[in-house]
Amino acid sequence: MTRLPDALRTSVAARLPGWLVDKVPRDHWETDVAFRRRRRVTAAVSVAGAGLLGVSLSQKPASPEFYGLTLGVAATWVAGGVASGPLHLGWMRSPADTLERPVLTPVATGVGAFGVFYAAALVVRRLPVIGPAITRVLRYAHQGSAPLVLTTTLANGVAEEVFFRGALYAAVGADHPVLKSTAVYALATTSTRNPALVLASIAMGLLLGLQRRSTGGIQAPVLTHLTWSVLMLRFLPPLFAEQPSIDDPRSQEQG
Repeated sequence: MTRLPDALRTSVAARLPGWLVDKVPRDHWETDVAFRRRRRVTAAVSVAGAGLLGVSLSQKPASPEFYGLTLGVAATWVAGGVASGPLHLGWMRSPADTLERPVLTPVATGVGAFGVFYAAALVVRRLPVIGPAITRVLRYAHQGSAPLVLTTTLANGVAEEVFFRGALYAAVGADHPVLKSTAVYALATTSTRNPALVLASIAMGLLLGLQRRSTGGIQAPVLTHLTWSVLMLRFLPPLFAEQPSIDDPRSQEQG
């Protein structure tokens, strides 16, 4: 029974690119006292942040409450990540086999992830449950102030990586950290009561977790997350513009 997961991981790893699987050297050792403290902090912040996230997405689009609470969510993730202990930027191997800060590869990965999500959106936008769930999220982009929506989107993208791929990833230990950090990420997202966001958190959580595992830091996940978020914010709303619920939240309730 214990060999199946190992065999499955080996099979999956063989199909992934080396830069997403091969781990660069790192020394992130910390004392048992520091590790236990990190776990206590991340546990408390996970609950607080998830609760605040759920409240923020229950507010009206373009309302001051929405923007304030959304920025509050970002501040909670960042504060929890910083308070938990040291964070690391991470490294990648260059073509010359030297270590360098990850930049171009994470950005390209974000573009690729957007392409996959965009293709999926073309398929699911007419489906029950998922299609309406996406339109409910996109109301916040469609009806809100573009600069404020972009600001909150970027702030939360960075903050989520600081906490979930930074502090939380380090807190779950060496045993299956990608799966564990992704599970907590998805569980926190369930507070939004939006199945589309939960599914996205699982897919992106796995990808970003693998980046954290291979690079040993948060720079690659941050750049991928930001690239993906900006492209989603720019190109996804037009796909759902004809849906009534993206323009008028009351139509979803009346339907």
